[in-house]
Amino acid sequence: MTSGKTIDIKAFIDERAISPYQWLLVALCFLVVTADGMDVAIMGFIAPAIIHDWGISRPAFGLVMSAAPLGLVIGALTAGPASDRIGRKWVLIASVFLFGMFTIATAFTHSPVAMAVLRLLTGIGLGAAMPNSTTLLSEYAPQRKRALMITIMFTGFNLGSALIGFAAGWLIPLHGWRSVLIFGGALPLVLIPLQMWLLPESARLLAVRGAPSARIGAVLGRVCGARFSGDEVFVSNEPPLPTLKPIGVLFSQGYGFMTAALWVTYFMGLLVIYLLTGWLPTLMRDAGLTVSSAANVTAMFQIGGTIGAILVGWVMDKVRPAPVISTAYLGGGLCVLALAWIGALSSSLALLVFAAGFCMSGAQTGLNAFAPGRYPTVARATGVSWMLGMGRFGSIFGSAIGGALLGLGWQFGAILAMLAVPAALAALAILVAQRARAGELTVQPNTAH
Repeated sequence: MTSGKTIDIKAFIDERAISPYQWLLVALCFLVVTADGMDVAIMGFIAPAIIHDWGISRPAFGLVMSAAPLGLVIGALTAGPASDRIGRKWVLIASVFLFGMFTIATAFTHSPVAMAVLRLLTGIGLGAAMPNSTTLLSEYAPQRKRALMITIMFTGFNLGSALIGFAAGWLIPLHGWRSVLIFGGALPLVLIPLQMWLLPESARLLAVRGAPSARIGAVLGRVCGARFSGDEVFVSNEPPLPTLKPIGVLFSQGYGFMTAALWVTYFMGLLVIYLLTGWLPTLMRDAGLTVSSAANVTAMFQIGGTIGAILVGWVMDKVRPAPVISTAYLGGGLCVLALAWIGALSSSLALLVFAAGFCMSGAQTGLNAFAPGRYPTVARATGVSWMLGMGRFGSIFGSAIGGALLGLGWQFGAILAMLAVPAALAALAILVAQRARAGELTVQPNTAH
């Protein structure tokens, strides 16, 4: 243990101006999330070409489509504990390598079963990337700008989803669907040398893990643009914990109730978003709109979500974040109720779909920025990744229940009105999470260095 000035890493980051390197870190994480968005969405754009090429039915191809979401759950649940033990940087690099390599490998398959296996493995990498990007960025973002920086990072997901759609439209007629998979897998691999060179390890995690002060000072000084004399002691003040096992922290006293509330919030939010984005075009076509009109109106949800994410993040940095997120979820519920009331043929349809995307996706992205600060460093990646993993069941359930309700004869108005219930539950659950004792709101001195 070196003697000299004691520096609390979080306070040090919060007190300084944001350095160019911190903005570079936002850009690096943005690129990872963009690549993640590309590879999550890629199968939806190439599925028609594969089904035609292989001469298989849509139900038979369902095995392939469901494999990646399952992998996302596995990746999220396993990557968090690994990151809290090994480190953010190398788990993030490994996750990008996995989903890049397996996406390319998928281009060379010739059967639905082989493709499903590779999509499952791809999903594991995808599920690990998002929570580690969120956690690493949150630990270098000052409190006053943290939500905005994280929500800017998350806009890369929509960009990636759109980018791979344009790429598919260009590549499939020229080179076939396999070229889209090669393109989608190559871009993440290009990022790996940049990550190895430029990504820092979390200084707060290094302090908690007892790394040498010289190493912590070198990393923190590089990111924040500071110079240290070499005799500093770096600490990450954390609340006293009954266990240092990351998964155990999630369910320990003071965290268990909050963890459950975050899971409910994320689950309900994804249920609404995936049912809307997955089935809204079909619902609108059934109500009488053309295919092109239905696609254009549904795109308004994504546009609204991108703008909403940035604005919700900006407001979260100005006032208490949980009420902001809750209000956005509640606004989303009111928007879907209004959609159910006016019907699919109203002239206000596109505007309300935009508003629903603004509120729901804005709230969901804001939740990603809110969650890291609720957990101590030793369990932060685990807390974020398990919230994302459990929330994925909401996306799976939302996609499935939409088809089931259509099969039962439910129409546009009834299905959308039903979605107001999970939106309201998400709005309530995030307020419960705010009130629970957790994370950095109960910081006590800790001499880890």
